[in-house]
Amino acid sequence: MNNSIHKFRQLNMLIVLDPVSGAIHVVDDITYEILDYFEKNKLDDIVNLLRYKFSEEDIIDAYNEISALKKQGLLFTEDKYRNLAINRTNSVIKALCLNVAHDCNLRCRYCFASTGDFKGGRKLMSYDVGKKAIDFLIKGSGNRKVVEVDFFGGEPLMNFDVIKKLVDYGRKQSAQFGKTIKYTITTNGVLLDDDKIKYLNENFSNVVLSLDGRKEVNDMMRKRVDNSGSYDVIAPKIKKFVNIRGNREYYVRGTFTAQNLDFTNDVLHIADMGINEVSVEPVVEKDKTDYALNENHLETILREYDKLAEEYIKRIDEGRPFSFYHFKISLDNGPCIRKRLQGCGAGFEYVAITPDGDIYPCHQFVGNDEYKLGNLNTGIVNTALQKLFLDSDIYKRKECSECWARFYCSGGCYANNYNINGDINKPYKLACEMQKKRFECAIAIKIYQIMKGDKDDKELWRNTASN
Repeated sequence: MNNSIHKFRQLNMLIVLDPVSGAIHVVDDITYEILDYFEKNKLDDIVNLLRYKFSEEDIIDAYNEISALKKQGLLFTEDKYRNLAINRTNSVIKALCLNVAHDCNLRCRYCFASTGDFKGGRKLMSYDVGKKAIDFLIKGSGNRKVVEVDFFGGEPLMNFDVIKKLVDYGRKQSAQFGKTIKYTITTNGVLLDDDKIKYLNENFSNVVLSLDGRKEVNDMMRKRVDNSGSYDVIAPKIKKFVNIRGNREYYVRGTFTAQNLDFTNDVLHIADMGINEVSVEPVVEKDKTDYALNENHLETILREYDKLAEEYIKRIDEGRPFSFYHFKISLDNGPCIRKRLQGCGAGFEYVAITPDGDIYPCHQFVGNDEYKLGNLNTGIVNTALQKLFLDSDIYKRKECSECWARFYCSGGCYANNYNINGDINKPYKLACEMQKKRFECAIAIKIYQIMKGDKDDKELWRNTASN
């Protein structure tokens, strides 16, 4: 049984995580050191090992505190989920990625979708195909009352008229079957105007807008069809959208590459535009390009996350906070255990639909015939592929099953694993290391915020962790 703990230093704190219970402890120097010896050594041996640094009395007190926490199930907890029987046959489709446009008005260098056409020709989804997709979702969602449709591309606003028709159709159909459809959209913002901003704000529960940060960084990667930069077109429209959006959910998402390893500056640039919800994520690129990330960049990237975390809490203290997507975390173990073991649900809870009505496990598999699940006319016919995703969990991957972050990342992204390693169950090592650092930063930031006086979180803190 894996009953290891994880120790780390972040934001000038010594932090200990018990992965299985989710308990988090901020400890002193002596406790931090004793934990290295606690499981394999007796008290007398630990006293002898550390008496040159600490008094015998202090060592014994700390040892007894650790022992008490272990008895309470808050340290060195055995992994009770490893052999847990999970019903893997009752999943229902709860979300669609509706690729309404296999076309784009940008030509981003790092685009996983081959600048929008997914290597299958530039085309837009028809209203009839979209209707079939919504019918497929409603029928496949079983007794689930709330489902989601994410309009995606390419650039979905190139097919705006069809989007509006499908939103109306979805509302009528979902009401007929006692369901609610939540609509989201991912857009590069080029086509935003007053009418579209008004429509998205009135009809969409979440809007994701793309911008890489500083003008020179954005324009290096996110180019228009004529090879000019996109920043001057997009940035003012995004700012206008966000100002009108108010408190409704959105975030501005960017990508960092080997060309901007100082991505903290891009995160802060976006925040300084008056944008409070920011995500800047690492590029995933297997080919040897001048922008691909590799292990030689890792040390620099990890230091940059440390820098971002320091700046993050500095801005909290200054009264000008913003939210960074990867630094948001819950201390209550998050979703149900099945979700934590299996992750995003690609292929069995979530699927992507192309303009031709083809069904794939997610938008990043679109165009790969090996990962085609079926078509809206036939339904899901590649049941063996669906079962591959359904049966995949953190315990199918040795690296994940022994990793302290397994219940936070749920094994990482299937598509990233496949794109880098050719196997959905072979973790992408570089992404794992970056993810783990983000979790450490996120946990430390959450502790910092709690210690500053968030009353609700203090109650949670008393129930899940120990000082």
